[in-house]
Amino acid sequence: MDEQRVETALGTLRIQVSGSGPAILCWPSLLMTGDMWASQAEHFSQRYRVILVDPPGHGGSSPLSSNFTFEECARCVVDILDELGIAKAHLVGNSWGGMIGGTVAAMHPTRISSAVLMNCTGSPAGRRQKLEYGALLRAARLLGGLRPPLTRSALKAFLGPTTFRTRPDVVANVRRSVESVDISSGAWAVRSVVPQRPDQLALFGSITAPVLVVAGVEDATFPVLETRAMADAIPGSRFVVLDGVAHLAALEDPDLVNSIVDEFLASLSA
Repeated sequence: MDEQRVETALGTLRIQVSGSGPAILCWPSLLMTGDMWASQAEHFSQRYRVILVDPPGHGGSSPLSSNFTFEECARCVVDILDELGIAKAHLVGNSWGGMIGGTVAAMHPTRISSAVLMNCTGSPAGRRQKLEYGALLRAARLLGGLRPPLTRSALKAFLGPTTFRTRPDVVANVRRSVESVDISSGAWAVRSVVPQRPDQLALFGSITAPVLVVAGVEDATFPVLETRAMADAIPGSRFVVLDGVAHLAALEDPDLVNSIVDEFLASLSA
């Protein structure tokens, strides 16, 4: 893949680009980089121009030094498309990326062909989630990063029993990603995406692009009912629940995710 750096509303972001054709832009979860979409890039770059984003404060992108808004994240997507000379793109997002995909679809409708919003929510964080992530950040600062035993907590938030039991390579991949996060930078993203997360359900009611919302039956972070509420808020959206996956469906079962995205995109052409 061709690696590039793009100046955006939230600093310099590292992106990876491959393939040609209609554009698909992929934004990952908190504590992950664009590399979580490697299997999707390999699959779709035969027919599409695939763009993998290291989100603000993660991977090869500029560190964060303050909180941000979802509107600023949406502007980053527009900045990337502008830099690459792309008028419209399909957006594929996981968790943080799914929330931002919805924000972009609502606020920048002319830049979106469709959106696949995975393992995400349109609702603000509840009290329990705020407390859990607040405690995680305090402990991470004391330890100088997400190290054991904190790693286990992060893995349990991301992965379900099927993946722990049958996909050791995925568990190892996620552990490496989590442990590589610069907590002094990543903490700003966690605060912005979890305790300060806005209620976007009303905003999502204005989305006009075709949208597929995906939930994982084992997702402990955003259970199926919460993700279904997001889908219900988006006019005409489609909703699917995947067995055997939790919060990182595209990484846990890439073949399954590739097939449902393929079907969704093909249905748009039909």
